[in-house]
Amino acid sequence: MKTLIFATNNSHKLQEVNTMLDGLVTVRSLKEMGLDGDIPETADTLEGNALQKATWVWERCHQDCFADDTGLEVEALGGRPGVYSARYAGEHCSFDDNVNKMLREMEGQSNRKACFRTVVCLIEQGVPRYFEGRVDGQILTERYGEQGFGYDPIFMPDRFAVSFAEMPLEVKNRISHRGRAIAQLVEYLKQQY
Repeated sequence: MKTLIFATNNSHKLQEVNTMLDGLVTVRSLKEMGLDGDIPETADTLEGNALQKATWVWERCHQDCFADDTGLEVEALGGRPGVYSARYAGEHCSFDDNVNKMLREMEGQSNRKACFRTVVCLIEQGVPRYFEGRVDGQILTERYGEQGFGYDPIFMPDRFAVSFAEMPLEVKNRISHRGRAIAQLVEYLKQQY
């Protein structure tokens, strides 16, 4: 079975991706591959960061790999935090720090429109390919739910009455930004293998 390295040590992301790939390929994390160190994320676009992370892995292993980058883009904040979503509250912040900052910045805002975008960069034999997923929704005024991670407790996707953090993983995977990007990756891999 083909092995792909996923440029992450985030167990939540790994679980989501493995569920969606359903045994099509074997996915290994950075830790499983013995790769450590900080992967640079200095690009100013999601595409740039995904490529940067995948290239970092490729240069060390010369094995097919993929990386993703996700941004929460909030209309009332001019698209912020966007590419800086993971470190919105500072360089070594937690998910809670980011959510708290978002809730503070959105206090009193009537326009709560937002979207999550994920870009996946797959590098096969040195050649990058991109897959993108997007989901539109609203920023909630407080946290709801215990599932998921990151901004999930304060993001409610359009056509739903619950936050991402209140949804079962299978439902979230079907409709989420990462789910949509990974679904495109899965379709591509099915054609290859």
